[in-house]
Amino acid sequence: MAEDAPVRPWRLVRAPGLFLPLMGGLIGLAWAALLLWEMSPYGRYLNHGGWTDVGLAATICAGLPAGNLLAPMLLYAGGWLLMLAAMMLPTTLPLLQRFQLMVSARADGASLVGLLIAGYLLAWTGFGLAAHGLDLTLHLAARQAPWVPSHAWLAGAAVLLVAGAFQFTPLKHHCLDRCRTPVGFIVQHWRGARPGYEAFRLGLDHGVYCVGCCWAIMLLMFVVGTGSVGWMLLLGAVMALEKNAPWGRKLSPPLGAALIGWALFILVDNLL
Repeated sequence: MAEDAPVRPWRLVRAPGLFLPLMGGLIGLAWAALLLWEMSPYGRYLNHGGWTDVGLAATICAGLPAGNLLAPMLLYAGGWLLMLAAMMLPTTLPLLQRFQLMVSARADGASLVGLLIAGYLLAWTGFGLAAHGLDLTLHLAARQAPWVPSHAWLAGAAVLLVAGAFQFTPLKHHCLDRCRTPVGFIVQHWRGARPGYEAFRLGLDHGVYCVGCCWAIMLLMFVVGTGSVGWMLLLGAVMALEKNAPWGRKLSPPLGAALIGWALFILVDNLL
């Protein structure tokens, strides 16, 4: 290859030594985009409530059929996918790295890695849409019951209590143990007969187990604010340590106890 020939992106993905720096760069860009979004005049669109009351989103909603439902969902999906790229891709790097090493010699290796990531993000997108639907339902209920806004702390305490209790459940530890063994997913799903389908299914299956072990922690974003980059960093670090650190499994009990304690503090503080 000539010295001045451009380095093509798929060659970077196929180079084992460059894969982690490339992924680190993409994850860093996602964090930078979130930070710039939060600091911009459109930072409110990262939050899950009141997106379409004023501003550009309100104009779009007024001009689209079912805009009051469609536009918030599209805004939410875009922000959620960006947040997933920043928070969750670092937690699944061990799987991505092993799969990339396995397919790096293939001509379609880059597209297979992309399909794995797409399957993984699809699982989390499904959870995000369900969480958005629940949040929308609660906001609609609040409009029908005037006492709900003044007792919003009840919802926050309930989420904290559920998230804390979940850290002690067998389902949490089963899903966490599966996420901590990425080779098992590759052995289970990869045969090479249908490369594209198998790569996508591998990412989707891993994503489902990742949702299974981390959904309660991600739900905390609705308590602390989905647009808070600081909380994203903290919760993303907790999930990465749980899944990837050798002692990560031991983090669940103290985390659960802390969340339950936080919930009880909110209850006592507001009832007494």
